Amino acid sequence: MATYDSNHVKNIALLGHAGCGKTSIAECMLFEAGITKRRGTVSTRTTVSDYHELETERQSSVFASLMHTNWKEYKINIIDTPGYDDFSGEVISALRVADTGIMVLNGAMGVEVGTDVIWEYTDTFKTPTVFIVNQLDKNEADFDRTVREAKAHFGANVVAVQYPVQTGAGFNGIIDVLNMVLYQFKPEGGKPEKLPIPAHEKERAEQLHKELVETIASNDEGLMEKYFDQGELSEEDMKAGLHTSMIRHDIFPLFCASAEKNMGIGRIMSFIDYVCPAANEMPPQKTITGKLLPCDTNGPACIFIFKTIIEPHIGELSLFKVYSGTIKAGSELVNENTGVTEKFNQLFLLEGHNRVPVQELVAGDIGATIKLRSTHVNNTLHDKGTNIELEPIQFPHPNVTVAITTVNKGDEEKLSQALHTLQEEDATVQFEVSQELKQTLLHCQGELHLQVIQWKIEHIHNLEVKMGRPRIPYRETIGRMAEANYRHKKQSGGAGQFAEVFMRIEPWYEGMPEPSGLNVRHRDEMNLDWGGKLVFCNCIVGGAIDARFLPSVLKGVLEKMQNGPLTGCYVRDIRVCVYDGKMHPVDSNDISFKIAGLQAFRQAFMEAAPQLLEPVYQVEVLCLDEQVGAVMGDLQTRLGVVEGMEAEGHFQKITAKVPLAQMHQYSSSLRSLTQGRARFNMRFDSYSPVAYDVQRKLMEAHSKHELVLQD
Repeated sequence: MATYDSNHVKNIALLGHAGCGKTSIAECMLFEAGITKRRGTVSTRTTVSDYHELETERQSSVFASLMHTNWKEYKINIIDTPGYDDFSGEVISALRVADTGIMVLNGAMGVEVGTDVIWEYTDTFKTPTVFIVNQLDKNEADFDRTVREAKAHFGANVVAVQYPVQTGAGFNGIIDVLNMVLYQFKPEGGKPEKLPIPAHEKERAEQLHKELVETIASNDEGLMEKYFDQGELSEEDMKAGLHTSMIRHDIFPLFCASAEKNMGIGRIMSFIDYVCPAANEMPPQKTITGKLLPCDTNGPACIFIFKTIIEPHIGELSLFKVYSGTIKAGSELVNENTGVTEKFNQLFLLEGHNRVPVQELVAGDIGATIKLRSTHVNNTLHDKGTNIELEPIQFPHPNVTVAITTVNKGDEEKLSQALHTLQEEDATVQFEVSQELKQTLLHCQGELHLQVIQWKIEHIHNLEVKMGRPRIPYRETIGRMAEANYRHKKQSGGAGQFAEVFMRIEPWYEGMPEPSGLNVRHRDEMNLDWGGKLVFCNCIVGGAIDARFLPSVLKGVLEKMQNGPLTGCYVRDIRVCVYDGKMHPVDSNDISFKIAGLQAFRQAFMEAAPQLLEPVYQVEVLCLDEQVGAVMGDLQTRLGVVEGMEAEGHFQKITAKVPLAQMHQYSSSLRSLTQGRARFNMRFDSYSPVAYDVQRKLMEAHSKHELVLQD
């Protein structure tokens, strides 16, 4: 294929809510450029990008797909992304390497929740963005309403470059107010006929043209002066102004299309070629040390891995962007993150699942390679003798956690391998083997994400699994001071065991006064691995217990804190004062004082108003105005305390504190409650006392479990 320099490589990401037509637009782009001989459709499962078995089964994008096409003098790399928030990791990865975002709006639905979510990501990356109002051939399409909503959601600098002559079944004409021409399409779409703007559309076209000119001029002082002097800007001036303003993330041009009828896509591709920025026109990349790396073909070779695909019988396919220099087949680059030198035996361009071998890729281009030994997503690789590490992708925190087990015993190792593979492909998948809860926990973005994970485990890794409710990581503490003493005495021939410990325990809090009536000789303050603190005070007077035995008492206390007296959960926020005791010159030893310390702590704990704590999470829900009542009511049924509500863009943000035990399957409940038009995130906030009846039930369940273990 033709070789392109950095100036002639454009990287775009197709973005938007599920069902807006991103995949169909990609098909039109490939067809118009002659890469494919016929346009595939989602309904017939013949598209280039949605090639995965799971995607054809669901008839929607689940994974980001990389394609490329050649249009006139340019190469365009296309990344088709999924539209549901559950797959936000795929979108973020694509935006990390894209130089332009193509935000697709459904002309029949207007601005949907997925669009708002993705807009936040484009704003974070400051990605130049083009809007396309698609599906204007649908009877329900309303272009004017969609534009109004886009301006309301994303700002007044969303400016129309085109508008339809009519929408619905008769959609076949687009008026372009940048070059002031009518594009008239045949029923089969494709290349349009350029015609003068009809007289009855002149007034509207001139009004929108003036709005476009003024928006461009207002973002460029030089063009503003020219506009004041001449009262107009040339088409070339307007393109140059749009180009500069898009790079600054100041103007967002809006186009019209019907991907199903292949109308309007060729014009958008030309705009991408001649107006949208190339990689070497974007601000330089930052390294983690704050240095800048220009996109320069003559610079040191440097690539960034943004996605991994694991293919059966082949292994890992690593997708990367060349940020500097030129990489050739056979090149050796050093992985800055692992120190391993990797050899790039083969380089590919991708057309969905097809790989096209190439000999080199220049700065700004996107490609793939296989069988890198020790390279993963977010790794930077570079020429030997240089030290470059680009800033990594920040993936979102998980919102859903489930316990996962195998149906068949003996498959645990296979499950572990499957989860490692899933995590390698998707950085938003996390898992852990919780020693505290004695469960394997799987963390992900939502219920749809969870369904995809389960499908892959069962169909690709051939494992039967069950996913259930995770146990709750409760904590135990106390509500008042209590004292206890315990004598441990054991004689069984030979040396015996003897230790006696007098102990006071109190609820610990920051800034609490010194223990009343006790003289603290030494204090240990420990931040516990599971949260909270233990403050251990030696208040022994007169040598009743030798100082060498105090660490053993502490060890006994810590052991019991890891298996709390109430429910076996971790104990936190306690101050322990050992103030008296006895020892034997022969029979006292470390094990004796460990046992005495443990038992004294247990007894004192049960007398100190023991309290079970539950994790409480800060939950933020973004929803439409009309959904606020239903969302707040649902949070309250989950024992949530609504703390506030404020406008955030076009949405209302509800903030509440909700016990983790009440958040199971909240993702699917919220989706059902709001027809998928709301989203949420949750973060750990604090521990709070549980209700008395809940504590009693959990204590009873723990007692029964302990009895079963003893039997």
